[in-house]
Amino acid sequence: MKTQAIKWVGGTNGFLEAIDQTRLPQRLVMIKIRNVKTLIDAIKTLAVRGAPAIGVAAAYGLVLAIQKTGNAKNTLALLRKQARKIASSRPTAVNLSWAVSRVQQKAQALVSKNPQAAVKDLKAVILNEAHKIHRQDVAMCRQIGRNGEKFIKNGAGILTHCNAGLLATAGDGTALSVIYEAKKRGKKFRVYADETRPLLQGSRLTAWELQNAEIDTTVICDNMAGALMRQGKISMVITGADRIAANGDSANKIGTYSLSVLAKAHKIPFYIAAPSSTFDLKIKNGSLITIEERPADEVAKICGKRITPKGVKIENPAFDITPAQNITAIITERGVIKNPNARKIKNIFRTRK
Repeated sequence: MKTQAIKWVGGTNGFLEAIDQTRLPQRLVMIKIRNVKTLIDAIKTLAVRGAPAIGVAAAYGLVLAIQKTGNAKNTLALLRKQARKIASSRPTAVNLSWAVSRVQQKAQALVSKNPQAAVKDLKAVILNEAHKIHRQDVAMCRQIGRNGEKFIKNGAGILTHCNAGLLATAGDGTALSVIYEAKKRGKKFRVYADETRPLLQGSRLTAWELQNAEIDTTVICDNMAGALMRQGKISMVITGADRIAANGDSANKIGTYSLSVLAKAHKIPFYIAAPSSTFDLKIKNGSLITIEERPADEVAKICGKRITPKGVKIENPAFDITPAQNITAIITERGVIKNPNARKIKNIFRTRK
């Protein structure tokens, strides 16, 4: 049976079930999320993570938010309040605010059309919209894979950073969907997974995923990438993204920018794979993207054991910005944006799919 990172169980009074990604790879543990507080804790602690996945989880979170309300007016007020809380749980990933905004708009549209709408109908509309976001994410992942697999050649050495697979989405992933699709088509290649300090999403999560998919995988420390590029072992880099500005500047897990610089220096193509929901066209460039600062202990400790002297200063930005000029192409479900810039991105969004 295929692993699902997140899924909704039941009807409007149901709950969200998710893989606790803090337990991987040692244990595969499912957590049951029955209220907004538990959802926000899961997102903040990265038990549920990945921009598309937390967007889907946020949509279902609004179902949890209004389960105990008794009338439509109270439901809308509570929905707005809880939506703000959920959207602020992680500031960089745009999918979070995109999903809660979309669900709120659907709820508001029902009440505007029918002010006397029954609360059960409002709850059903919210759940149906969350299901729709879920299904669309699965479809987007599949299409990203199909649009991107052509860039993987037989014998390729593919470097990826952090985790942009089925654990980070409702489907097969973004960057890893491209890899999975290439495997389906019989291509032979090797994947190098950066360990991705400080929380090791590459060595814990990406390696776990790829091993389960029987894909040739090698884990490397983050600081080994340049040496392997120089040796000719890496022929392309592909990562996901958490927010993409209107000009193509992309926020992704800290360390992605460094890889883009190394790839450019070694004349290696650097790809980003992301759904259209990850684009934030209201933001002109990457300098305007809010970068989440994570707790110092994530750097100071590994598996609960301190590795730095007590009292030493620590910086822990969760993401960095890769400038558009370092990106060979952005692979989306709408198509591929080569050498991305504001004009090309605007054009691809003119075509609705």
